Amino acid sequence: MWEESQRYPDPAVEVLDPSFNAYRLPLASVERLYTGCRWSEGPVWFGDGRYVLWSDIPNDRILKWEEETGAVSVFRKTSWNANGNTRDRQGRLVTCEHRGRRVSRTEYDGSITTIMDGFEGKRLNSPNDVVVAPDGAIWFTDPVFGISGYYEGEKADPELPPAVWRVDPATGQARMMTDQVEGPNGLAFSPDGKLLYVIASRAAPNRLIRAFDVVDEGTRLANNRVFINAGAGTPDGFRVDVEGNLWCGWGMGDPALDGVRVFNKSGAPIGHIRLPERCANLCFAGRHRNRLIMAASHGLYSLYVNTQGAIGG
Repeated sequence: MWEESQRYPDPAVEVLDPSFNAYRLPLASVERLYTGCRWSEGPVWFGDGRYVLWSDIPNDRILKWEEETGAVSVFRKTSWNANGNTRDRQGRLVTCEHRGRRVSRTEYDGSITTIMDGFEGKRLNSPNDVVVAPDGAIWFTDPVFGISGYYEGEKADPELPPAVWRVDPATGQARMMTDQVEGPNGLAFSPDGKLLYVIASRAAPNRLIRAFDVVDEGTRLANNRVFINAGAGTPDGFRVDVEGNLWCGWGMGDPALDGVRVFNKSGAPIGHIRLPERCANLCFAGRHRNRLIMAASHGLYSLYVNTQGAIGG
């Protein structure tokens, strides 16, 4: 049974390199905000309403946690087995739907618009994670995970290769940016938007985090390379802070690896936040974007840190 640490500093926040001390708050500890999900994913912060939305994929719902009261409620059901979420530059919710096999946008009046559900007459697979580039373009990954069975979507044959896609903010036109990522999963931009990181969750023998240069005014990727070899770890979703560090959902297999692994902008591991379950995805929340919100298997956790999340995740 997990219990919140009563000690400061929290021993669950581990320093792997002395540089991580700059981001670790000695008087902050890991807090459990909620438990009761089947598979937590895709948290996103709404500062104007002071709440977090996140997906519970197998339970086909999006949940809402309110910062002011700690109350948790159902924001949407059915969610079409929603996975990753973010906000566009106009503050609207953008969601990846496994069962819907689309990327959708929730308008100000609550209605839902399809951003993309297919290409040249072929359906998307199961959009997984989504971010917004500095120019407002929507980028998302489209692996086959949600159509491989009936637990997180509905079983179906793929019609398009697993890929990373970009939807132009002005024209709405979609373009496949790369299909050279083994099981594309979480993705994020560097703070300046010049690099795109993508999880290769079907790479063998280890999962990888790949890096690309974003060129031609944000419309093309170049120089596909391995940025991080995860070894025994299993990165899933992640976000980047203003210093360029990668805060990665981590775990599965060895319980000692469950939680969040932090890498600096050179790809070296510098810290680890231990959780009692595997972390799938995370976001930065709070008035100053300095509260890490972690969606981990059955629960939702938080930790205040001494940095801020980069805009766009």
